[in-house]
Amino acid sequence: MRTLKIPGFILIMVFSCMISCKEQVASKNDIMTEKQITFNAKTHALDNNDNFSPDGRFLCYDTRYMVFNTNLANSKSVEKVAIATGEETVLWQPESISGENAAPGVAAVSYHPTENKVVFIHGPLLEEVDERGYYDIRNRNGAIVSADGNGEFSIADLRDVATDRPTTPGAQRGGTHRHEYSRNGERIGFTYDDFLQQDYDRTIGYMEASNSAPEGFSHYFAVLVKPVKKGESKPGEIEKAYGDSWVDSMGSKRAFIGKVRAENGVDYKTSLFIAEIPGSVEITSAYSGDANTYPNPPKGVEIRRLTHSTSDEGIVRGSYSGKQIAYLSKDEKGISQVFIIHVDGSDRSDDMKKRPMQVTDYATDASNVRWHPSDEWLFSISGGKVYASYIGSSADFGKSILLTPDDLNREALVVSPDGKSLAYNVDLPNATASRIINGEENNEYKQIFILELHDVLSL
Repeated sequence: MRTLKIPGFILIMVFSCMISCKEQVASKNDIMTEKQITFNAKTHALDNNDNFSPDGRFLCYDTRYMVFNTNLANSKSVEKVAIATGEETVLWQPESISGENAAPGVAAVSYHPTENKVVFIHGPLLEEVDERGYYDIRNRNGAIVSADGNGEFSIADLRDVATDRPTTPGAQRGGTHRHEYSRNGERIGFTYDDFLQQDYDRTIGYMEASNSAPEGFSHYFAVLVKPVKKGESKPGEIEKAYGDSWVDSMGSKRAFIGKVRAENGVDYKTSLFIAEIPGSVEITSAYSGDANTYPNPPKGVEIRRLTHSTSDEGIVRGSYSGKQIAYLSKDEKGISQVFIIHVDGSDRSDDMKKRPMQVTDYATDASNVRWHPSDEWLFSISGGKVYASYIGSSADFGKSILLTPDDLNREALVVSPDGKSLAYNVDLPNATASRIINGEENNEYKQIFILELHDVLSL
């Protein structure tokens, strides 16, 4: 079915078919409304973050891929769009320069879960470039700006790369990225790349507001996983941590994908782990490191391995109850599927209910897995189409509803706080505008679509 592209809302009649992991079952008809809400010749990148405002009325995005190349250094602004009207508001647009070396770079924006503000990547300001250098994965911070458009702005984490003394307690020494608030808003999780010790690969960390934060900054920084130096790990040791997300609403558990040395001591596996931050943990007990020493996590943080897979991948996602984790892994055909596992589970558990369960059986790779607030449904994308998969009971486990037609390539899926709407990006050509990206003319721009679910999530 082709989508009729007209100015304004796009209405699509979707005949949603029920598909189980093993066989196709009876279909049912539902009216789904897919609406394009941005139209201008500009990138509106959701980046699969927490893009909905707490009240569900706005979506935040960045404007990457608009000048020179696709490096986030050339993203010039973070913005929001009103879902009802399509009105766009610039939230933060600092003075910038573009090119192979660019600054400051502002991107990958997420809303606070209850307050009207957003957090995002921020590279060096122009006046800092002479001292800090240009934007890089090891040269960026987390910034917070008011989402009402008044420009109230702050940098959350101090970056300190001094080599003549220990790193300032509570400071990072490289770059934080893909910042995500816990659902209670108390902690910000992120991936992290160290500047002073570049023999170490990416890892994960968190920060929280603290009176002990470095002077002039609001948050205290700590890594959650100290990886082993690249190429030097022993079987079972983690060399890289990434794909992380909060599991529970309190920010006490952060699941992630770990690149871990295999049992043969040569190969690597990518497996699912969880970092637990007990209530007794004090973030100020973390060691921030020095020129010759990598940072250490706070005392009491525990790391558990949930799978021993060779192919777990993607951004993992915790259920709203905090009891389960959804992630991607390859099936026996080599296709990435959606799996779930209990937080206290393991693929080696004697209790079969605690072992991973495959949810989908797609013909092409799954991506962008997200939970519905009910914890009974998972959303994901395969072949550019959006599906909802039921996990609420054993009888109907894995049955999926096709929510969209197949004529658009959708990406960066996000779910509204009330679970009634989905949003995603689609690259669409513009008939009158283009720009030069990576040396080639390009007239496609990331637009935002909304899918209103109505009462479709029923069996």
